[in-house]
Amino acid sequence: MIKTQDLTKVYGELRAIDHLSLDLSEGDLFGFIGPNGSGKTTTMRILATLLQPTWGEAYVGGYSIYTHPKEIRRLIGYMPDFFGVYDDMKVIEYLEFFAAAYRIKGSARRKKCDEMLALVGLDYKRDALVTSLSRGMTQRLGLARVLLHDPQVLLLDEPASGLDPRARIEIRLLLKELRGLGKTIMVSSHILPELADICNKVGIIERGKLLISTEVSEVMRRVRRQPLLEIGLAGDLDGAAKLLERHDLVEKVDARDGRLRVTLREGVADYSPLPALLVQNGCKLTMFKEEEINLETAFMALTKGMTA
Repeated sequence: MIKTQDLTKVYGELRAIDHLSLDLSEGDLFGFIGPNGSGKTTTMRILATLLQPTWGEAYVGGYSIYTHPKEIRRLIGYMPDFFGVYDDMKVIEYLEFFAAAYRIKGSARRKKCDEMLALVGLDYKRDALVTSLSRGMTQRLGLARVLLHDPQVLLLDEPASGLDPRARIEIRLLLKELRGLGKTIMVSSHILPELADICNKVGIIERGKLLISTEVSEVMRRVRRQPLLEIGLAGDLDGAAKLLERHDLVEKVDARDGRLRVTLREGVADYSPLPALLVQNGCKLTMFKEEEINLETAFMALTKGMTA
């Protein structure tokens, strides 16, 4: 549904994006991650046909950004991080204005606007002035606007920016629902745990270069090649540490905060002999678990915090 080949945007000596190649299928919910200035917004603007690349190609729904921009605009809903609203309009008037621009006519227009307000949880604000909305409500109104023409592809640039915890949860649930309807969604965000919860694929970009683009589980696997165990014991930590250090599965053991952190050798997937070994030697286990790796940890491991 979205495909780019060596997409590059150059401003003088600055490469905002550098030979970026993506391939997203229908129904993917893709989390686009990177430091500020890494090229996320530039990529989305090019896909939305609002910006021409310096070279490279991009397709949305099989249409080229060069030859079929109008067809692409019918397919997509683009929501920038910050967007303008018409202050003197009511919420329902704001949506009806854009519905008219999408050539939704007559009674179908009002019905569609009411449906979108209900979908984003703003139906109780339909007659309020846009200026009276909070930042979170304005974001939800923006999402309702881009959904009016039932786009198959959504490009959402920081949709949860500035939202309170409840509003972020509601946006997350809404994105899951939209993915369930078969829509392809590209969403950028700095709230990494939330992306891991809703996305099936992620891409990490830094200095305009795409470092990785794959399934969320594959990102975690690449970052953590050596499982790390956390073990709690009631009793002799030093004795248990020496016992584990001699085992073939173990690379090193560190004692920290009254617990053992055990780094296994690369490629070890089955560490079931270790708790049995400890119990057989009289150790009393209070905890035994593999330390989880999350998207934040993966992001920090793969990036250096540099911008383009």
